[in-house]
Amino acid sequence: MFFQQLINGITLGSTYALIALGYTMVYGVLKLINFAHGEIYMFGAFVGMIMVTTFRLSIIPAFIISMLLSSLLGMGIEMIAYRPLRKSTRITALISAIGVSIFLQNLGILIMGPATRPFPRSIRSYYVNLGAIKIDILQIIILIVSIILMVALHLLVKNTKVGKAMRATALDKDAAYLMGINVNRIITITFAIGSALGAAAGVLIGLYFNSVSPLMGSMPGLKGFVAAVLGGIGNIPGAMLGGVILGVIETLGAAYISSAYRDAIAFAVLIIILLVKPSGIMGVNVREKV
Repeated sequence: MFFQQLINGITLGSTYALIALGYTMVYGVLKLINFAHGEIYMFGAFVGMIMVTTFRLSIIPAFIISMLLSSLLGMGIEMIAYRPLRKSTRITALISAIGVSIFLQNLGILIMGPATRPFPRSIRSYYVNLGAIKIDILQIIILIVSIILMVALHLLVKNTKVGKAMRATALDKDAAYLMGINVNRIITITFAIGSALGAAAGVLIGLYFNSVSPLMGSMPGLKGFVAAVLGGIGNIPGAMLGGVILGVIETLGAAYISSAYRDAIAFAVLIIILLVKPSGIMGVNVREKV
């Protein structure tokens, strides 16, 4: 029972990690909490569902198209809702992010309707038995895809020119600009990558639970934020670790305490980590000059 729930938790946590990476990348570069990220996750899930049901594509091209279109959406949100407010106070940008989130939720309801829609199971279902543990092949696929995307992001940030420019912009935007880095371009790329990861999580969760809805991004979006804070917001390995830990804690709590407290457990983790270690597991306390 324990190991079965542990596998379930790691599977769920890997999708939280993908969402958390979107939050942590944007925060690392802009010091902004992009609360519209959950709706990008929802958009990606709907695009994947439409590609499979309406255009009869297999799940792999649907997955790629979902990531690409969600990247464009993320870039558009950054240019329209965040860039004009870049020199404003942080609370102004935060209010704008909440506004974009509500707008996208209601736009989704207007276009797709409020009802939950089925996400067809595009992968033939069978199970791998490891003693008493029963693992769905889809769980293995979700875990592998999540690991590939997280490793690819880590390599991009650490070993490419764009990644170095991202790290320089996160460290000091003004100094990066003086060194010839196109800061606006780097911020747009950051939003594009974070949005693509959110869409990937949306498609994987849509497949896993066989359903999508216009409001599906609200709670996973908040849990992705909790995962980012748990790992250390602004820290990419921390976001990965935080997502997995949160997924495991939530799943074990639902199994051994009550499924009714699943969401409460996630936010209890947020409260505890803010009280005990506000910078997160892998975060570092930074002193600000005043």
